[in-house]
Amino acid sequence: MAKITYIEHNGTEHVIEVASGLTVMEGARDNGIPGIDADCGGACACSTCHAYVHPDWVDRLPAIEDMEADMLDFAYATDPKRSRLTCQLKVTDALDGLIVQMPEKQI
Repeated sequence: MAKITYIEHNGTEHVIEVASGLTVMEGARDNGIPGIDADCGGACACSTCHAYVHPDWVDRLPAIEDMEADMLDFAYATDPKRSRLTCQLKVTDALDGLIVQMPEKQI
């Protein structure tokens, strides 16, 4: 389990315990966190689970693979350093304390 903080665009914070093996997107979806739509269900076939990773976590996450990078081209207001698709972030104990912030909207 890892405690993950999801911050809505308006600043509302949700601290959720997410089981190892799930993705950061699944943690948001399963707990009704607004701001992560996850239209494709986690197949990395859309960009509606886009979020900004807190700067302290950017270098602690696995590198972005080509498919995720391609899908981020379709996301709203990406940040080249902090934007990730949460469906591609597998939860492990090492992610305990992760902070992600949702963009203004998903497209």
